[in-house]
Amino acid sequence: QVQLVESGGGSVQAGGSLTLSCHASEDISASAMSWHRQSPGKARWWVAGVTHGGTTNVASSVKGRFTITRDASKNALYLQMNNLKPEDTGVYYCRAQPGSQEYWGNGTQVTVSS
Repeated sequence: QVQLVESGGGSVQAGGSLTLSCHASEDISASAMSWHRQSPGKARWWVAGVTHGGTTNVASSVKGRFTITRDASKNALYLQMNNLKPEDTGVYYCRAQPGSQEYWGNGTQVTVSS
């Protein structure tokens, strides 16, 4: 079973930056990986992802501000978040999809104040 641990969350003012990290307990180089956000009272929402082949994509609302990268040598996934907005507030979760399986981390809180 793959274990995922997110880190890097915190409280910032609007316009600030944060980099989230997700470290996996196993090799994730062949897994599709993604970041998701859950804001209070809302469903978990896909933010960005990278396919097993390395193709990246981000949600339209964060395009140009967020960048997803993967470092297979460190079994790590990152989310660079720039020009943060209050609506980016929420708990950010990392997901790994090795084949038909699915694993989630416990999340890291991001709070953006105006």
